Amino acid sequence: MSEAGTPSLPTVVAKGGRYALVLLALTQAMSLLDRQILAILAPAIKKDLGVGDAEMGLLYGTVFALFYALFSLPVGRLSDGWVRTKLLAISLLFWSAATGLAGLTTSFAMLALSRLGVGIGEAATSPAGTSLLYDYWPRQQRGFVMAVMASAIALGLGGSLILGGLAAQWWDVAHPGASLRGWQFAFLVAAAPGFVLAAFLWGLREPERGVMDGIATPPDPRPFAASFEMLGAVMPGFHLAVMRARKASAAMIARNFVAIGVIAALMVALTVASTAIAPRPPLVFGSVAINPHALQWGVIGLGLIVIVNLVQSVSLSDPQASRVLRGSPTAIMCMAVGTLQSVINYGMMAFNPTFLIRTYHLSLGETALKFGFLSAGMGIVGPLLWGPLSDWLQKRYPGSGRAGVAAFAMAASPLMSLWVYTAPDAETFFWRFLPYSFILTGWMPPLYAIMYEQVLPRMRGLTSSLYLLVMTILGLGIGPYVVGLLSDATGNLRLAMLSIQCAAVPIAVLMLLIARRAERDEQGLLARAAG
Repeated sequence: MSEAGTPSLPTVVAKGGRYALVLLALTQAMSLLDRQILAILAPAIKKDLGVGDAEMGLLYGTVFALFYALFSLPVGRLSDGWVRTKLLAISLLFWSAATGLAGLTTSFAMLALSRLGVGIGEAATSPAGTSLLYDYWPRQQRGFVMAVMASAIALGLGGSLILGGLAAQWWDVAHPGASLRGWQFAFLVAAAPGFVLAAFLWGLREPERGVMDGIATPPDPRPFAASFEMLGAVMPGFHLAVMRARKASAAMIARNFVAIGVIAALMVALTVASTAIAPRPPLVFGSVAINPHALQWGVIGLGLIVIVNLVQSVSLSDPQASRVLRGSPTAIMCMAVGTLQSVINYGMMAFNPTFLIRTYHLSLGETALKFGFLSAGMGIVGPLLWGPLSDWLQKRYPGSGRAGVAAFAMAASPLMSLWVYTAPDAETFFWRFLPYSFILTGWMPPLYAIMYEQVLPRMRGLTSSLYLLVMTILGLGIGPYVVGLLSDATGNLRLAMLSIQCAAVPIAVLMLLIARRAERDEQGLLARAAG
């Protein structure tokens, strides 16, 4: 595939770009709503199913994370070659159906199956959505685009609290003693809008790929075959056959076995340590009983093996993409920063409603309304201010402008969390949460804009998938579980939530390095691609 630069780039939004941004923002919001609704419903689910905080962290993060991350790889590859609008519509239908399944579940195992389906369906959202928007919007406005998408995330987060909490409480009050519980009804309500939105996505125009970056991108002749090859290349066991077919060297195969062995040993050690810290009764799946800590670290280990397989697969199947990514320390550091920040964010988000209910004795409805509207409001307003600000600063200070905004947000918010989560009462908590959540929203738009401009247009789906794999397995997969584990072990949810903020230290160091390197690495993009 040949790609060549052009001397001038488009400066105006392509036809239909604003409409596309609205639809994709709503899709992003639906994704977060269906994903995060579990947080507000957790107290009721724990009571009905008889599970603890660690199990809810596993359900919220780990079960979802593995399949979300794993399937983001083939659908990310598919989004680089097929019709992205159709891919998004089909994915939305699938995860909406999986969300509805949770409304019919009566066991932990069935709820885990629902979360698995949601993870598979939502895997296409970020790779296909980001790739699509970057072909509608010019480079100088992408900070704004990422800000809108970040605001959509906040809308989904806040909406999940409001819709989930109010729907569950209304049903339980209106139908006491009904076989269908309030939390089940909330899942059914959350699933419904996705079926309507999917119809609009199906009719959205597919833009020409690469025009906004002045890099011609011919059509992919075999997108589905490449997608299935990607899945086979990373699935443990199948990956060995793919490596042999691609004539991997004996040294590469040996390194793969060594990595798998190291990961397996590490996961066994973490299972033993976690069991010692917070012993939990086994989870029962049919006739099989599993130590929840073994399930947690087994899933994380499988995810790490998939990451190793993916990196090796890309080096064999797409040397150009491998060169571009490996040759950009900025892109690698952006992925690391986003992962560490996700450990913090997902760890906090999974237990915020439980913290408010348990610490300040708020009802489910009060928590849903007050915290839901507050989270949504600040999450929408914040990125819409931070995104354009990062674009403006980037023009004045190329490379370091966007990085400076992200660094400030990620350094200040952990310090502020100590002030927020030690509030003496709920009213004080909410007032302190206002400036905290506003500053916290500043990291995502600039960081994502930096990362995606380090690769060629045809590689954005793959880059997004790789980032999602690492961020989801190590961020979403570990953050909520660790908070739940510490909460069960200490009996102190506040301490558990604040402990996760220690991830901010390496984040600050990496952001300083990104500010120094981003512009240099972006200017070397075409040289890296040419080899």
